[in-house]
Parts: sequence; structure tokens; C-alpha cells
Amino acid sequence: MEGRARALTRPTHPSGPGGETRVVTLPVAGLTCAACAGRVEKALRAVPGVSAASVNLATERASVTLAPQARISALAEAVDRAGYAVGTETLDLAVAGMTCASCAGRVERALRGVPGVSGAEVNLATERARVTMPAGTVSAADLVAAVAAAGYDAAPVAGEGASAEAGEAEKDAAARRDRARVVIAAALAAPLVAPMLLMPFGIAWIPPGWLQGALATPIQFWLGGRFYRTGWRALRAGTGNMDLLVALGTSAAYGLSLYQLGRAYAEQGPEGMGVGMAMPHLYFEASAVVVTLVLLGKLLETRAKRRTASAIRALTRLRPERARLRCPDGGEAEVAVAALRVGDRVVVRPGERLPVDGIVRDGASAVDESLITGESLPVAKRAGDPVVGGAINGDGLLVVETTAVGAQSTLARIIGMVEGAQAAKAPIQHLVDRVSAVFVPVVLGVSVLTVLGWLIAGDTVEAAIIAAVAVLVIACPCALGLATPAAIMVGTGVAARHGILIKDAEALEVAHAVDTVAFDKTGTLTEGRPAVTALEPAAGFDRAEMLRLAAAVQAGSEHPLARAVAARAGAEAVSPPPAADVTALPGRGVAATVEGRPLRLGSRRLMDELGIDLRALSDRAEVLAGEGRTVSWIAEVGARPRLIGLIAFGDALKPSSAAAVAALHRIGIRTVMLTGDNSGSAEAAARTLGIDAVLAEVLPQDKAAAVVRLKQGGHKVAMVGDGVNDAPALAAADVGIAMSTGTDVAMQAAGITLMRGDPGLVADALDLSRRTYAKIRQNLFWAFAYNVVGIPLAAFGLLSPVVAGAAMAFSSLSVVTNALLLRRWRPGAAGRAASGGAAFRTGTGNGAARALEHRP
Repeated sequence: MEGRARALTRPTHPSGPGGETRVVTLPVAGLTCAACAGRVEKALRAVPGVSAASVNLATERASVTLAPQARISALAEAVDRAGYAVGTETLDLAVAGMTCASCAGRVERALRGVPGVSGAEVNLATERARVTMPAGTVSAADLVAAVAAAGYDAAPVAGEGASAEAGEAEKDAAARRDRARVVIAAALAAPLVAPMLLMPFGIAWIPPGWLQGALATPIQFWLGGRFYRTGWRALRAGTGNMDLLVALGTSAAYGLSLYQLGRAYAEQGPEGMGVGMAMPHLYFEASAVVVTLVLLGKLLETRAKRRTASAIRALTRLRPERARLRCPDGGEAEVAVAALRVGDRVVVRPGERLPVDGIVRDGASAVDESLITGESLPVAKRAGDPVVGGAINGDGLLVVETTAVGAQSTLARIIGMVEGAQAAKAPIQHLVDRVSAVFVPVVLGVSVLTVLGWLIAGDTVEAAIIAAVAVLVIACPCALGLATPAAIMVGTGVAARHGILIKDAEALEVAHAVDTVAFDKTGTLTEGRPAVTALEPAAGFDRAEMLRLAAAVQAGSEHPLARAVAARAGAEAVSPPPAADVTALPGRGVAATVEGRPLRLGSRRLMDELGIDLRALSDRAEVLAGEGRTVSWIAEVGARPRLIGLIAFGDALKPSSAAAVAALHRIGIRTVMLTGDNSGSAEAAARTLGIDAVLAEVLPQDKAAAVVRLKQGGHKVAMVGDGVNDAPALAAADVGIAMSTGTDVAMQAAGITLMRGDPGLVADALDLSRRTYAKIRQNLFWAFAYNVVGIPLAAFGLLSPVVAGAAMAFSSLSVVTNALLLRRWRPGAAGRAASGGAAFRTGTGNGAARALEHRP
């Protein structure tokens, strides 16, 4: 390695007989004293292969001397176990030249072999490599050099703006070149195929041998030259790939034809070149048609693969490049979005995309956020409301104060999460990787055995070679390599378009097996803010009058309960009169004079101090308090004190919560509520929603323990939450699902994030996971079955090379096409699919409830 890595991975030196060592420098976070440094040194020295380790507290870096075979990831794990962290960074590379799963495995091994790299994952469908390493230890040039040494081309992934557009333009140009090559190959191969097509019509015409060779040669070596180049690179790197199989197979057919043609010429003269009946049996059409079909298959496969990445491109196109900056003098200046800073104000005209995340400071409009949150209806926005960059402004002019730019914006984070999920490998992919690692050598071995078998059986060399060619051509590691990533890409892309962000492929795969969903209550199933849940007027008053007076007393207060009263008054079109002498009564309530009447609104303690008789509504108040409601009283004081009524406050259930629970029940999933709220409130909410089991008044660590108990009971558990206190339970669950309306901590701990605070998306996320996993299994089944059936048929001479080539091209295309069917998925499909069957029976006698019988 050269450059930066050479400074960080110092030259090797002998460490014993036949061995060498290398020195790696790691950044270590969390060091505060000499004792910390000593602890990290001790942990590093205990790693197998490490001969020395020293930690510099001032620079917060560890210098480690280790054997070549020692893993960098083992060093990071040791530091983590010691209670500290190795700062990591990731780099994405675009890799060109990969044609099958064997190629992806080769690139992955090459990247992992770079000193300092702790992990690498290569995605054949996206043609991307994601490399993880301690921060600042490996340069992009070192990684590119390692990929080049493996026989492929790589470059850091283009960023935003012009470079990304240039990348797309380059792909478009490459697609046009590939189309041209396919057209030329088809035109040259047509005369070679014509005899086969004309034969059913009684037309016996065969091109002369020299013409067949002249037509097949440019197809073989010019248009099919890519197979030789990439096959040779793989061979030089000590491995094999699909292109090597195609190159060997078609070369064998072409070479045999050339040999037959040359021998006929030597024996018969010009007649041997194909004049009359003396023409030998040639296989130029087999080699030419196979190359043409493979080129066509790769073209169609590339087009299909680009469609699987359409979600990322659609999200990227949402980013406006220019914005109108509101200047201090009130004027406007058009600037690049990249030049904006937090606090800048931008003007967004009707019909334009919002350039940044921000808060509306002036104006009102309806904003279409559908491509970001999946919400189909425009959302009303006014001063004080948050807006998201990339959304489309409606018919109003907005002035927006910037709150996030660049990588911190919601859209950038969404793109990052989707790209991360598409780049990662699902657990099932590791099985495919193990198979792919030996696939090409096994196929080469089978082709050799095929030749030997035919010769031993007493057949001709010609027949043996043609059977071996068919074996080489029909073998397709492409389908194996694309089976999982194609489905993951489409599944995560579709989810993102409908407001479901899947952070990693493992979460998508694991979610298909979930049979129990545990919900947090506040902010997840409820609105997360107090709302008026009951208005109970005393005798002589009506609801509207009581609400009018209460809203007047509370007008101008920023207390959450006051805002709830104001919101209820607005919802019922009640206009409160002005209030005078408004005075806060700390810890008890508020006093005011409305229309000359002295009023008090507050707690029972305040009413008792005033001597107000509450007996008329005390029974109702006890019922409401038992449900976990907060009860406030309003009374008129003065010459004749009297009770006006009571107002109950609670955290109102979201309108979609009941439907969300019902949808989960319909697809056979049990529901559990885990909440820190009091048991009365939790039980009441659970009864309303039909939730199967409840655990209330729990601390955050108790939620995590409850999730662990559910898992120990044999359940696959998804935890849904939105707050910091939910993070331990989200991390403990098999799948964590966070609401984007909650905290960043919750979203970091979860594998899935719902971009709308709609619990109905939980059933959609699980349904999409099931469908995606089903596509993965279908793809893998057909990919394995295709090779298991096709290779023996070819070996026994039951498939010609032409048919084998067509089948090989079709196999990888069919895998990607099958994955693309996921694009037809729509939210609510889970409920519709299950609605015809019997509804899941709710109750507390199920396994989830039994697992929660003993509280922590």
C-alpha cells in the first residue's frame, strides 16, 4: 500500500521465524486519564496476534503491533469490551466490472485484506462497496488500489449535485453503448441463425463456412471482448467469475469450429470452406448467439437493476439546488442551497419545493410531503409549524427559517438510511456468499468431468466439447448474487416512498418472523400531549357555556392544559370573551374575572379552600381519575359560590391507533402495551384499542426486561416507541420500530423508523418485510434450482449451447424482475389480504400476556 496507509501501517519487521508484523494506529474515544490508557493497552495486548500496544492519552490514539493475520476488527472489539470506542468511518465505492456473486466475494475479500479495514460489504445489485474502518486510518486510494489488484475498477461514490448527475450521465452513456453492441451482435448473428429458422419452411440454405467465421469473429473478440478482459482479470487474481465461464465456453465452440473449418480446407481445398455438401459441422452460430444472448441479458439486467435503485434517485431529485434568501434589508437573493446556514430565512413561492428543513415564520399554505413521509394529503402549515426540505409548497407564500442543512437535513438522513439498508447484507446472504465462493471452480470441474465422461462413453471429441460448452454457458452465479440484494433494494425503496425507513437489511429480514408487537403508549398510540377528554357541567350550566368560560380564564396561558382547553374551544367554534384580573395561583390553578363574574379554575385543593361543594360530580371525577385522567374544576366565587363543572384532561388516542391494532390482529400478531403511565390510564387505553396485554408503571429498564422475557418465551418481538425512555426496549427487541415524531435517540436505537406518527404503518412495515422475505426465498429457490437442474441437463447433452445461453441470460433477469414486483405493494395491503379470514381473537390468555404475568 502507498500514501496515507503507509504512514499509519508502518513497514513490517521480523517477529520470529518466518513471520512479520505490522503497526496500526487506531483512534480511541472516551479516554480521560492514565488509568484509561492502561486499561485499553491491556485489552489490546490480550488480542491474539498482538505483540505490543501503546496508548497516547494526549492524542487519544493507540499504536498496535500485530501479526499480518490478526484482524483489525478484533482490536476494535477489544477496545469496546474495555469500555471505550474506536472511532469509525465508512466509505462507499462504486465498483465496475462485477458480473456475478463470485466477483462480489472477490472484491469483498480484497477490501477486507487492506490493513486497517475492519469490515466490507459488496452489493452486486447496486455495484457498490461499503467499507468500515477506524477513522483516518485508510485512504480511498488504498481501497481503490486493492480493488484494482483483484481485477476490478473502483472509485469513491459521487456526492451531491453535479458529480452525482455526471455519474448518472455516464451510466446513461454506457447503457447506450451496450444497446448498440447488442444491435450489432444481433445483426451479425442473424445470418448464422437463419438456417435454423428457415428449415421449417423447407428452405435449405447454409452460409459458407468462411462467411460464418467472418460473422462470428467480431462478435467473439470485439463485442464479446469484455468477457475475456474480466475473465482474465479474475483468473490473474486466482479466482473465477461468470465472464470466465462464458469466455471459456464460447471460445471452445468458436475454436472447435475454426479447427473443423481449417481441417476441411486442408483435406478438401476450397470445397472444405463450405461449398456444397463438403462443409463440416460448425458451431460458429452457437458461440455468436451465446455471446449475443448474454450481452442482451446483461443489458436487460442492468436496466432492471437501475429500476431497483429508483427510490434513491427519486429522493435525490427532491433536493432543490437554489433558494431565495431573505436579506436583512427585506430583499431577496438567489443563492445555492449549499451556501445556506442555520438561522437563514428563505422565501418559498407557491408550487416550489422547500429547499431546507425549517420553521415557518410568515405565511400559511398547504404542503405536500408525500414523497418524504408517505402522507397522501397536503398538510396545513402556518407560522410556528415545522416543514421539511423537498416537500412541495401549495398555494401560499412561506418564509421559512432554516433549522437544518446538508447532511443534517431530514431528506439527507432519509437518503442515508435507505442507502445504508440497500448496501448492507441480509443474514441469509451469507449462505449465498459461501456457495458463490466455490461455484465457479465447481462448474469448471463439472465441465472437465463432462468431457472425460463423454470420451469414456466412446463418443466423439466434438460431442464432448459441445456438452462441456453447454455446462460452462448455462452455469449462472449472477442469479445467486442478485437474489437477495435485488429484493432488499426494491423492498427498502418501496418502504421509503411510503414513509417507512428501514435502517438495515437485517431488520427487514428479521421483521418477517415477528409474532408479537409491544407498543409504548405516550406519543406512540396517543398524541403525546394533553387534550380535553371530558366536559361535565354542573346543574344549571351547559357544556358550551362552561367551555366558553374556561377558555376565557385560560386565554393567554402557555400551560399545556390551557392550550388543550383553547384547542377544544377552537374545535367546537366557541369564542371566549375577554378576561380581566387574570392571576396564577401557584400549584392550585388560576383566577380571573369574566363578564364581571369572578371565576376560579384549578385543582380539588383550590375548590376545598374556596368551600365549593363538589359532591354533585365527585363520583364522576373518581371514575375519570381511575382512568388516569387529570381533573380540573371551574367555579364561580363571590356572594354565592357555586360549581360550574369539571374538565378532564388526558392523552388522547391517535385516530389510527385502533385500526393499527386491528390490522396487526388480522395478520395474526399479538399486541402488548408497555408504558410508564399509571395502570388506570393504561388499562383504559388498552380496552379501547383491543390490546391483548398491558404492563404499566414501568421504568425504562423494566421495559427492556419485559421485551427480553417475551423473547425468552419463544416470541419474535417488535418494539414500537418514540422516546428516550424507549431506547433500551427498542434495542432489546428483535426489531425496533421508532416514530420519527419522537427523539433521535429512539430512531438511532431502532432498525425501522416510521416517518409519520401513524401506528398503522407498523402493520405495513411487517407486511412489506414478509413480502420482501418471500421474494428473497423465491429468488434463491429458482437460482439454486436453475443451476441444480440446468447443469446436469447440459452435461448429459440435453441442452445445446444456444439454449443454455438463453437460459443463463433469462435466469438473472427473472430474479430481478421478480423482485421488481414488490413495487406494486401499497400501504394497507396487510389488512386487505387478511380481512377475508377470521379476525385474530383478542384477550389476555395468549402467550404474550402469560410472558408478562410476573412484573420485574
